Amino acid sequence: MLKNIFKYIVLPFISIPLLYGVWLLLRAFVFDYFTIPTNSMYPTLKPGYKVVVNKLLMGARIYEDFDFTNNHELKSWRTKGMRPIKHNDIVVFNFPQREGKIGFTINYVFCKRVMALPGDTLSIVDGYYKNNNYEGVLGLENQQRILSDTPDSLVGPMLVSMPYAWHLKWTIRNFGPLYMPRKGETIRLVPSNASPYRTLLEWEIGKEITWDWDTETVFADGEPIKWHTFQHSYYFMAGDNVMDSSDSRYWGLVPEEYIVGVVDWIIEKEKSER
Repeated sequence: MLKNIFKYIVLPFISIPLLYGVWLLLRAFVFDYFTIPTNSMYPTLKPGYKVVVNKLLMGARIYEDFDFTNNHELKSWRTKGMRPIKHNDIVVFNFPQREGKIGFTINYVFCKRVMALPGDTLSIVDGYYKNNNYEGVLGLENQQRILSDTPDSLVGPMLVSMPYAWHLKWTIRNFGPLYMPRKGETIRLVPSNASPYRTLLEWEIGKEITWDWDTETVFADGEPIKWHTFQHSYYFMAGDNVMDSSDSRYWGLVPEEYIVGVVDWIIEKEKSER
């Protein structure tokens, strides 16, 4: 009698929470999975596809604070990874913007391709991505050719709305060059770099950044600031579907801390329905 009670009642009662705990640990330290909702990575990823993120590659992100209210800062650290992120990796990351500022929202994630790493300088020339530290093709060349060959009248608004960079007159066909800040590097601030970096600078410094193009001066809360040492490393993320992707061209760079991990496995919708 007691043996049957243990077998059919006690053992399942213990096993189910234990298995669920193991499942949560695996998702926290080893992998996670997400469903693609849009066409931004088409044709590589289509809506309904599922992607499995390998957290062991760059190291799992471990939260130090579980307060995820809207105005709370992300506090985390990473386990030791197997390799750094590479050009052309497809990654999942928390969308880095909230109300025009860098801000963390739990479970609000994007999936894009890495076009530039910290220390790179990225440009878009006649619709094609160019990176000073990468000689191969970034993204899908055929999709960039479509942009290059499309008449301006059919492209729609040409000006890229990357925060506060409108004076530079960058477009989705011609953009940059833009340097990717790397943690610990110090740069001289002038309006031409302070404008695309404004959200990054305000996040790191905690002051309002403005500038004067005539005097080539940058201000933090109205006081001149000539130099800044970056506290974070940043990445440029973009969708393969260059004609229809909300990405770093429009809302800016992604802090390394916001990256969940590297996509290691793609499950096509048709296969998942069989």
